[in-house]
This record gives sequence, C-alpha cells and structure tokens, in this order.
Amino acid sequence: MKKLFSLILILTVISISFSQQNEDDINALSIFNEYSKAKNYEAAYGPWMELRNRNPKFHLGIYSEGEKILKYKIKNSVGEEKIAFIRDLIFLYSQRREFFKTKTPMGKFLAKSAKIQYDFRKELNISTLELFNSYDNAFKSDLKSFNNPVDLLTYFKLAVELFDDGIKTAEELFTKYDEVSEKVESEVENYTVKLNAFLPSDDSMEVTYSKKDAQKIRAYNSYLKGYEQISKGMDISLGIRANCENLVILYQKNYEENKNDGLWLQRAMNRLAGKDCIDTELFVTILQQKNNLDPNPDTSYYLGIIKDREGKTAEALEYYNQAIELQTDGYKKAKILFKIATNFKKSGSFSKARSYYRKALRFNPSMGKCYIAIAQMYASSAKNCGSDNFSQRAVYWLASSEALKASKVDPNLKKAANNSSKNYLAKAPQKSEIFSSGREGELISIGCWIGSSVKVPNL
Repeated sequence: MKKLFSLILILTVISISFSQQNEDDINALSIFNEYSKAKNYEAAYGPWMELRNRNPKFHLGIYSEGEKILKYKIKNSVGEEKIAFIRDLIFLYSQRREFFKTKTPMGKFLAKSAKIQYDFRKELNISTLELFNSYDNAFKSDLKSFNNPVDLLTYFKLAVELFDDGIKTAEELFTKYDEVSEKVESEVENYTVKLNAFLPSDDSMEVTYSKKDAQKIRAYNSYLKGYEQISKGMDISLGIRANCENLVILYQKNYEENKNDGLWLQRAMNRLAGKDCIDTELFVTILQQKNNLDPNPDTSYYLGIIKDREGKTAEALEYYNQAIELQTDGYKKAKILFKIATNFKKSGSFSKARSYYRKALRFNPSMGKCYIAIAQMYASSAKNCGSDNFSQRAVYWLASSEALKASKVDPNLKKAANNSSKNYLAKAPQKSEIFSSGREGELISIGCWIGSSVKVPNL
C-alpha cells in the first residue's frame, strides 16, 4: 500500500511539474510571438531565447519568428556580437531541420544557410570555395526545394569566380551552367503550366479572377520573371568564357572519351547551338553521334536547321515536323514550334512563321512573345499588303491589336507589348485622316500573306 501511495505521489508531482513547464512554454511562446508580430524584436529576443533553450522542439514558431528576430539583431549589432548572431542564425536553420524535419525542406534551408554565409562572407572570413560548397550541398541534397532564383544565380556566379581563380576547369563550369539551366528550365515549365491553367481558350475573351486566383497568377508571373532574369544573369556572367571558339576547343578535346555519353552529347549540342556554333564541323559530328545513339526532338530540330542553311527547305521541314511529333510534352513542343517559327521569320517566310507561332500558342497559351513576333511581321509587311496608302497603314492597327494580346497572356511582357502597340498606332491613319477619308467603321481587307481584315476605328 505504501509503495502504491509513493508511486501515485511521484506521478502526481511529475504531472504537476510537466503541466507547469508546459504552461511556462505556452506563456513564453505567446509573449515573444506578440512582440514579434508588433516587430518589437528587441523585446521578443529574451522570452524567445528562454523558450528555445528550454524546449527547442516545442513549436515551429521558435524558428519562423526566430529567423526574424535574429535578422533584426544582426542588422542592429556590430563586431563580434554581430558575428555571434550570424552564426546563431545558421545554427537555427540546423535546429529547425533537426526538430521539424517534415516542415523544413532541406534544399531550401541549406540554401538559406548558404546565403547568410554569402551575405556576410567578409565578417565570417569564408572563402569562395567554401561558399560554393555550401550551395552545392543544398543543390545536390534536395534539388526540388532548391528553387529560389537569387540562390541559383549566386550559386552559378560562385562557380564562375572559382573558374576565374583557376580552381574550377572550363568543363566543370560549363557542366554547372547546364545543370543550373536545366533546373531553371524545369521551374519555368512548372510555373508556365500552372499559369496556363488560368488562361482562357480564346485570346479575345476577358476573364475576371477571384482574389485568390489573382494572387496565384501574380506569384507565378513573379517567379517566371525571376527565372528569366537568372538566365540573362548567367549568360552575362559566362560572357566570353563560353564563346564559340572556346567551346569548340573544349568539346573537341573531350569528345572521344564522351562520345557514348548521351547526356554529355546533349549538353554539348545545346551549348554549341546556343552560341550559334551550328556551322562548325564539331557540331555536326556531335549531332550525328547523338542522333545515332539516342535520337530525340532536339536532334531532329537541329538537323532541320542544317538542311535549312543548305537551302533544302523541304527536307528541313520534314525534320522540323519530326521534332514536333517526337516531343510529347506540350510545353517543350511549344518551344520547338517557336524556334521553327523564328527560323521562318528570319528567312522572310512570314506565312509559315505565323502558322508555327500559332501552333506554339496552342500548346503554351502564355507564350506572349509569339504575338509580339506576329505583330512585327505584320508591321514589316505594311507597305506590301495594301492597295493604297490608307489600307497599307491600316495594317498597323492589326499589328497593334496582335501586340496587345501578348500583354494579356504574359504580364511580364506588358510594358514591351504596350510600347509596341503605341508605336504601331502612331503609324496607322490618325483621326483627321479617318475623317477626311470617310472610311470610319469600314472593314478593310488586307491581302498578300496576311489574308485578314481590320475595322477602321469609329471617331
């Protein structure tokens, strides 16, 4: 009986102690959370550290709000104290991964840790190689959640620095370029597909979105703009390091040992094509080897370009169509169609170009640059597609209308599309000319390859 009583007493004491501790934790959480919401991070620091030290796995808020608190302390401190706060923030990310693993994507938070080290590389006395390795660890540990545009660009720029310092070879640099580019491309496809789900099937339709959907669309477009800037930034960083001459020398040297490696051949082929090295003997060699080893939509497309440049238009078109048929992914199919259309546009085959631009839009409705390209072709054909000066200049109304479609499907092109539209309108007949011509409201047929009509605006 005495033993039973003692056991009950012990359990009661433990229960009371646990209850008291739990209450203390809840109170500390409530206090620092209220201070943090009010952005009074100085007052929040004490109760936050108290709870973090006593029970680090009590609540996720210790880490989500703790990040804000420590960033404030870093900003408002100097010297050794600042360095201590920087190191503590890095440790906080590590703690979060330890205690809240399922709510802490590894790639994302390893990249956060790497960014803090990068931002304070002087204070922490960290080398470029150490910084690169931190980002590289995030990239390789969890590629899926390592998707922040700024982090991806920083990661690549560090690789460029290491190349310039003689630590990374040219092949390592170009391989890293390909790896990051492939990641960016996968994210662009991801957000493009999400965005396309909100676009109407008819580009002339006006759609009203709910507040929630409008927020999603803005977020998707923001990411797409960020990834576009990354691609430009990477190309700027690479600069003359990856010009045609340097690439040919590198790939020629490494061709024999990699000629049966499909991935190496694909990347070399894409890189050479991207730098307009298609006319080189090496590109043809790599292309033919890749086509023999593993034919795919890209090899068919590049073969089409080569035939085009040889003046064998019919054969080129066969390869182009083969590339489209081989590609099953709608987003990637649109990219091929756009490239084919652009080749026809450059050669002056505007009717074929428009046909392929429109096909591209069917697979990727948010590809606003197709509308911009069609508008450019209309505008450049104005003098050849009208029976008199008025009808020739009326083509600019058509061009203006086409350019505006780009701003509807791709907000990132809104400024460029609106500027193009205004430029075309300035070249079209003005109000005084419409009035004196007496053609207000008339439907004008536009001949030649355009084969369309445009209505004269009402005054």
